[in-house]
Amino acid sequence: MLTITGYSVEKLNDPFDILTGERYELFLDIEVPEDDELASEKGLYIRVLYLVDNTTSEIVKYDLLERETEQILDFDLEDDELAMVAQFCREHLKEEEL
Repeated sequence: MLTITGYSVEKLNDPFDILTGERYELFLDIEVPEDDELASEKGLYIRVLYLVDNTTSEIVKYDLLERETEQILDFDLEDDELAMVAQFCREHLKEEEL
């Protein structure tokens, strides 16, 4: 199971007002156990594109990246990990609005 150790967030602007809702890009610093297939000595983070709309808030896209090389890893999060990341984004975006 991964652990989120830090994060940053940036609101993305839609200069043409084409997209509905607000989009945010979150960068989540993560740690995983050494025996996990994701484990990397170079460090890991998740880049999340998150949508907040009148009726929904959800992950639109995410990528797992190796911190040192910025290389996108070809892994998917497990369902429980993805749910944890979505909850983290939801909770911390509410904090950012305060």
